[in-house]
Amino acid sequence: MSIFSRIPGLFSSDMAIDLGTANTLVYVKGRGVILSEPSVVAYHVKDGQKKVLAVGEDAKLMLGRTPGSIEAIRPMREGVIADFDTAEAMIKEFIRKVHQRRILGKPKIIVCVPHGATPVEKRAIRQSVLSAGAGRAGLIAEPIAAAIGAGMPITDPTGNMVVDIGGGTTEVAVLSLGDIVYARSVRVGGDRMDEAVISYLRRQQNLLVGEATAERIKTSIGTARMPDDGRGSSMQIRGRDLLNGVPKEIEISQAQIAEALSEPVQQICEAVMTALEATPPDLAADIVDRGVMLTGGGALLGDLDLALREQTGLAVSIADDSLNCVALGTGKALEFEKQLRHAIDYDS
Repeated sequence: MSIFSRIPGLFSSDMAIDLGTANTLVYVKGRGVILSEPSVVAYHVKDGQKKVLAVGEDAKLMLGRTPGSIEAIRPMREGVIADFDTAEAMIKEFIRKVHQRRILGKPKIIVCVPHGATPVEKRAIRQSVLSAGAGRAGLIAEPIAAAIGAGMPITDPTGNMVVDIGGGTTEVAVLSLGDIVYARSVRVGGDRMDEAVISYLRRQQNLLVGEATAERIKTSIGTARMPDDGRGSSMQIRGRDLLNGVPKEIEISQAQIAEALSEPVQQICEAVMTALEATPPDLAADIVDRGVMLTGGGALLGDLDLALREQTGLAVSIADDSLNCVALGTGKALEFEKQLRHAIDYDS
């Protein structure tokens, strides 16, 4: 028995997957989050036949840089599956990466889904996970997973508000007694912010940049409100000059990016305000005491908590490990399945 006691969790292959638009995270029961990679698959196309070339980090490096024989695809759009076969190939590969050895039996897998996902979208996610090798597939609503991952006391009879800003969607939810009282899913997230930066530079600077450059700008100097000095920090970026078609380098400031991101930020603020208006008065009183919790990669946008605080007048805090909150929450639902079984859907 001593050999088995040294490798806990060897025979536990049950998993929780945060199948995100931008990144996919995999949590293995008893071991925590052990994989976090971009949701991208690269194919080699020959004579009409597709062969998986790379998945995750390696495939992301190919986005926007592929020759005609290679195709890089993001199978997730706005939190749901846009390309069924590619999503299945991606999930299969991530499961294989997590378990380098052969899995004994078929694992149970819990996946989080956006609150606004339709029955058809939910069925597509469940089917992809089952086809990728799961014995049983459960679904959990993203806001519940995010709140659990952020350590919020959602099983108490008090109001908790969570705003989960992912790559494709922003989920705003009020939770009490372990379930959703009100939730709203808006199709605004990190991807929409990148698009806003690309279209701003095209419009204002006549410069065409790719998705990777837009994401780098957002993470480096992106901010949700105008800098106090009216300019803020700046960075050099490269792209193609639309006037004469040659590569060009320019400097852009934080103030310009704040202007570019004003529309998606405003949409997030409006979704929070709408949720507050729809919240029952007693729960609204709890939210005044407890404040609003921001989770997801989008929560890391500079000064987003301040922008929301100015709009709502409430205390707004960012979760400690905001990027991993949904994966951690989905993992906890797997670990404490009996206590949270009402939140996990195995049937639809």
